Formats: sequence, structure tokens, C-alpha cells
Amino acid sequence: MIEVFYEVLRKRRDVRGEFTGEPIPEATLTRILEAAHAAPSVGLTQPWDFVLVDDHTTRERFAKHVHEERDVFAGQLTEERAGTFANIKIEGILESSLGIVVTYDPARGAPDVLGRHAIADAGLYSVCLAIQNLWLAATAEGLGVGWVSFYREAFLGELLGVPGGVRPVAWLCVGPVSRLETVPDLERHGWRSRRPLSEAIHHGRFTPRDPGSA
Repeated sequence: MIEVFYEVLRKRRDVRGEFTGEPIPEATLTRILEAAHAAPSVGLTQPWDFVLVDDHTTRERFAKHVHEERDVFAGQLTEERAGTFANIKIEGILESSLGIVVTYDPARGAPDVLGRHAIADAGLYSVCLAIQNLWLAATAEGLGVGWVSFYREAFLGELLGVPGGVRPVAWLCVGPVSRLETVPDLERHGWRSRRPLSEAIHHGRFTPRDPGSA
């Protein structure tokens, strides 16, 4: 059982181009949402909500906005970096079976949120834990997940009727896939390489790394 868990961790990918578009069985969808909803949260506030988006017109509008934001980002890059970025697919909004938008409501449980008085973002961290739970559960179910981040929160909030004060944290593309790549897209396309664990570990105190070192 332990090895199965670690295999899911290693297998998980941010999926863009491998969605098949086949429907997600209702029972499977319920299980991955239950996994997300079982995440720990600061003060037991469970500050997340899940908006399930399958309407094609809504997804088309969001995809258009995302590609406009892609152009904005591309315009900020050097010519060499822009050339690398041009080959990277950033979303699977229309190809995936379903969009799941995960939101954060900082007012839930307020003003007496146990554990948030010193770290205001603890509620946001809780939402990210729910997203990770969903992602790992989907991977275990043989589904792919892709987190879309090329959007303006105000646009997505208006598109989905999200109340003021509630943040749309993630649009997740979810659905069956033809395969899961063994190497992350950004690494395969030469955008960035992973750093080894040894570079991320500090003992006792944070020790700055020499930028010129390996």
C-alpha cells in the first residue's frame, strides 16, 4: 500500500494535451471531490467551493481569455525564451471532460478563524491542500488534471458569477487521458529543469545557495 501511494505521487502530471474528452463516471467524480473536501483546513473552515463547468460556451470564453493572457506573457519574453514558450501548450480547457474551478472564501468561519490570526494566507493554503487531494485522487483513478493559471481573477469571477470577496484560485481541467507523460511538459520542452532535493534541504538555519554553484 505504501508503494502504491508513492507511485501515485510520482505519476501525477500537469496535463495539457493528453485529454480524450471522454466523460467522467459520476461515481468517480464524486470520489475525487470527496477526497478534495477531506483536506485539512485552518480552523476547520473548509473555505473552498467547487464549480463544475461543462458548458461549452463558457469554456470557449475562458479559453479565449487564457490565450489572450498567453500573448501578454509571451510579449514580455526575450526572443529566445519566446521561441521555447511557443512550443508549450498551456491548457486543455476544451479538450478535457470537465472544468473544476476551486474557490477560496476568506469570510467562511470569520472573524474567529482558529489558527489564521498570525498567517492571513493560511486559508488559501488550505484550498491548495484540497486541490492537491483532488489531483492525487484523480491520478489514482486514472484521470488527468491540468491547472490553468493564465487568467485574471476578476474575469473568471464574473464569468462564473463568483460572489465578491471570493477568489477563484484554480481552473482545473479534468478528465480521462490517453497517457500521463513520464517527464513534466516544461522539462521536456526545455523551459526549466528540476533541481535536486539536496539543494532544497537546509539544516538548522536557511543557508543561501551560491547562484553559480551546481
